[in-house]
Amino acid sequence: MATTTASNPSLAQKLRGLSGEAVKFGIVGLSGVVVNFAVFWVCINGLHLASLRSNIVATLVAIATNYLGYRYWLYRDRDAASRKREITLFLLFSGAGMLIETGVLGFSVYVLGLSSHFEQLAAKVGGLALGTVFRFVSYRTWVFKAVPQPVAAEEPAAPVAAQTATAAPAAPAAPAAAVVAQAELMLATEQIRLAKAE
Repeated sequence: MATTTASNPSLAQKLRGLSGEAVKFGIVGLSGVVVNFAVFWVCINGLHLASLRSNIVATLVAIATNYLGYRYWLYRDRDAASRKREITLFLLFSGAGMLIETGVLGFSVYVLGLSSHFEQLAAKVGGLALGTVFRFVSYRTWVFKAVPQPVAAEEPAAPVAAQTATAAPAAPAAPAAAVVAQAELMLATEQIRLAKAE
């Protein structure tokens, strides 16, 4: 099998890529947090809705804005072949994250009796932190799936010219395999160059 740095990145490269992804996830998530808290504050203070109802409205608005950031900025290079599947899974995992967040808020308000606006905000922060960890893992694992990497072509043991000289009937296949292997190597190199540019 052909092994190159492009097709088989080291652990350090994988961790660097993951940390870059986590930073971008955090930026999109932070914008969602700002939207979430702003809508929550307006609902709880301006509209005088109950805390759980306010949390659900705020989280739904944040989910919509986050999807746009994840799909069109962070995971724009991921497989978007099945948009219906992607949106369905995104909403499913976002809903589960919202249940985590709302559960923590409900527990603090209705079980612990922490009912002031600032205590509710503190509980919302805790729930949001737990929900965010859940969302990061689920989004990158199941929602925004990576485009499958091409399988590296089998490298011939001898140079292509030597193969064509010894096996005349196989001559057309050997140059084609070499061209495919070269194209895959160029594609992998270009992907790494684009990843470093981001």
